[in-house]
Parts: sequence; structure tokens; C-alpha cells
Amino acid sequence: MNDVKKAVMTNWRWVMCAMLFFATTVNYMDRQVLSLTFKEFIQPEFHWTDADYGKITGIFSIAYAIFCLFAGKFIDWMGTKKGYLIAIVVWSLGAVLHAGCGWVTENIVGVADKAALLNATGALASSISMVSVWLFLVCRLILGLGEAGNFPAAIKVTAEYFPKKDRAFATALFNAGASVGALAAPATIPLLAKNLGWEWAFIIIGALGFLWAGIWIFVYDKPEESKHVNDAELEYIHQDEKEAPKQEVKEEKQMSFGEAFKHKQTWSFAFGKFMTDGVWWFFLFWAPAYFQDQFGIKASDPQGIALIFTLYAIVTVVSLFGGYLPKIFVEKKGMEPYAGRMRAMLIFAFFPIFALFAQPLGGIYGPWAVAIIIGIVGAAHQSWSANIFSTTGDMFPKSAVATITGIGAMAGGIGSYLINRGSGLLFTYAEKQGELFAFFGFTGKPAAYMIVFCICAVAYLIGWSVMKALVPKYKPVIVK
Repeated sequence: MNDVKKAVMTNWRWVMCAMLFFATTVNYMDRQVLSLTFKEFIQPEFHWTDADYGKITGIFSIAYAIFCLFAGKFIDWMGTKKGYLIAIVVWSLGAVLHAGCGWVTENIVGVADKAALLNATGALASSISMVSVWLFLVCRLILGLGEAGNFPAAIKVTAEYFPKKDRAFATALFNAGASVGALAAPATIPLLAKNLGWEWAFIIIGALGFLWAGIWIFVYDKPEESKHVNDAELEYIHQDEKEAPKQEVKEEKQMSFGEAFKHKQTWSFAFGKFMTDGVWWFFLFWAPAYFQDQFGIKASDPQGIALIFTLYAIVTVVSLFGGYLPKIFVEKKGMEPYAGRMRAMLIFAFFPIFALFAQPLGGIYGPWAVAIIIGIVGAAHQSWSANIFSTTGDMFPKSAVATITGIGAMAGGIGSYLINRGSGLLFTYAEKQGELFAFFGFTGKPAAYMIVFCICAVAYLIGWSVMKALVPKYKPVIVK
């Protein structure tokens, strides 16, 4: 009987995957509170322009990029349990602190209350705008400092708990938290802001991270040390090491930044993230503003909630297939994991081309056409993202996975800074120019949106082409 019990494999690795999923969900809800409260609640109160909002999202992105560079090393050094715990506590604190920006602004500029902020004009309005932008930036920097640790830690947990053949699927599952977070956000945040005030939206969503942290303390241990993982599951987790037992000792060595940048595999991963992360972040930060700018639909309106919810419902459902596609190529077609992953990523890279039709079809069929198209593009991104993250586990030893993931996230943050900062400046400029600013038959701000949609449409094919050129075939990196 004991032998029979030992042969029955536990499934604690999926509990870990669930924890990663919920952390990523909270991560993206915290990140999206600002985008869902900006146009309707925060912009009027603090007299922001699109350029101001672009500055906040852009600087957040570049700071996040810098933090990501060191977050991976921090997670490798601190260890998964403590590192992830610190990360989520820091970003939850940053999220909650946003709620105090209005009160601090009132005291700095010397106005009595929120009504005085809203009714300010002239130089006072300019002062309110400047002060509040910098206060929000400080909070975003704290948020970004903590959030930078999420994906390096999550990818490290995936490498610890799953064999290579299952990592893309596991990554797709926890990465779906980004979609679910983005899905839950429009159904909750605008209503919280409308009924309780935008400040409470930051406080309530931010508090979810502290709840997760309390659970994490009790459920995570390395698989070798976990009382919830039996020998059968441990053997399944470490099946790749049987195929390459000579590398086991080498995998314990740490990889320096200098050595990491010597490998084409690092540059391949980083460039892929640089070209594509900004597309997701652009739609995450600007989609609610887009629907209000183009169609007059507020985020708290029933239709606004339905549009954003539908958009991310498409992302959530469709993207789950993204992690499974390379599994089909590997197990049924007999392809090597990296080759199967790259083939899947090429397929996903074609779907963002639909972004070219968002603006034209939106003018003909209305906002629902745009929501569906952006949903398809978002699903392609999440499918792409699940697989590009898994290439680090394919080619790098476990001891270097978080470091490489951090480098890639840094590159993605730089790309996001460029597209978000650039979009804010472009939208403000196009709005001022009006009919004088034209592109592909559109004028004013619609023309500016069309320009950004065109960039999003080709980003993935460019990213894939460069990645394939740098690493045409599977070539694992050995830490010497």
C-alpha cells in the first residue's frame, strides 16, 4: 500500500501556479487603477493634459525598466520566498499611497478641499497640475519598484516547479492573471471610484496584495523542502536533470550581468520584450481614455464597463491557448521545445496586424469593433508573452533565469516608456493642431491614435525576426 501511495503524484506545483496567477492578477489591477480613473476622475481634479498622463505612465515604465534590471538579481540573491514577499508588499504600499495625493496637493498649493482643486483656474490650476503629477510619480515609482519583482520571481518559481515541457503552459496560466486583472479592473474600479471616491479604489485594490503576502508565507517552499510535494512529483519536476546530469553542479553558479550580456540568447530575449511589451502597456494605459476620447464613453458608464470587460474577456479566453500551442508542436510534432516555441510565436506575431483596422472599422461599426480588435491583439500579446518568457528557462540554467528575465523586463520597460511618453505628447499635439494634423485619412487626435496603432501592428513581426536572426536554433547557455 505504501508503494502505491508513493506512486500517486501530488500536484502542489499547480497550487504554486495558482499563487502566481493571483499575484499577477493583483499586479495588473494595481497598475490599472490609474488608467481607469484618469480621464473621468483624476484629470478634471488635477487639470492634467494627455502629455501629463503620458509623462506619468512613461516615467513609470522607464523606472520599472531600471528596477527590473536589478529585480532579477535581487530575487536570485534573496531567494524566491523572501524576494517575492518583499516585492508584493512594496508594490501594494505604493498602490495605497496614491490615495493620499489629493490631500497632499491641497496642503502644498494651499487650497481648502477637493472642490477648490476642481474649480481652480490659471496659475493655480497649473500649480495643482505640476504638484499632483510629481506626487503621483513618486507613488508610481514605489509601485514599479515592487512590481518589477513579480515576473522574475514568478518565472523563477515556474522553473523550480515545472519541467521544460510544461513551463510555457504554466506560464500562460499564471500570465493569464494579467488578463484577468485587466478584466476584473473595469468591473470594479470605476464603480468604486464613482461610489466611494477614486482614492478608495487605490486603497481597496492595493490591500489585496497584503492579503496575498500573508498566504504566501505559509504555502511556499522549494519543491525539495515542501511537505506538500512527494517523491513522485519531485521526480516529475526534475525530469530534465536526468537527461543532462552533468549540468547539475554548473546550474548552481550565479551569472553576472557582464556575462549575461555576452550571450546572444540574452539579447534575443531582451529585443523581443523591447518591441512588444509597450504594445500591451499602451492598450492597458490608454484604452479607457481612447473610448472616452473617440466615442464619449466614460469608464464608469455601463457601456464603458462592458467594452473594457469584453476586450479583456477575449484576451483571457483566447490567450490560454497560447501556452498550449508549443506543447502540441513538441509532443505531437516531435519538435525541440525552443523550435516549437518560436513557431508558435511567429503565428502569434501576425495577429497584431489587425490593429491597423481598429480605427477605420471603429468609424464604421462603432466602439465594439475596436474592443474586439484590441482584444485579439491583446490575446496575441499574452500568448507571445507566455512563450517568450519560457525561452529563458529553455536556454538558461535555473540560477540565471530571474536575472535574464529582469534584463528582458528592463528592455520591455524601455519600449513601454517610448510608446507611452510618445503617445501622450503626440495626442496633446494632435489635439491642438486639429484638422492640420492628418494621417491615413484621419485628422487631430484620431490621426494620432492611428499612428500608434500602426506601430503596434508591426512590432511583433519585427521582434520575432530579430530574435530568430540572433538565435536561429536552440543553444543552451552554460554558466562557467
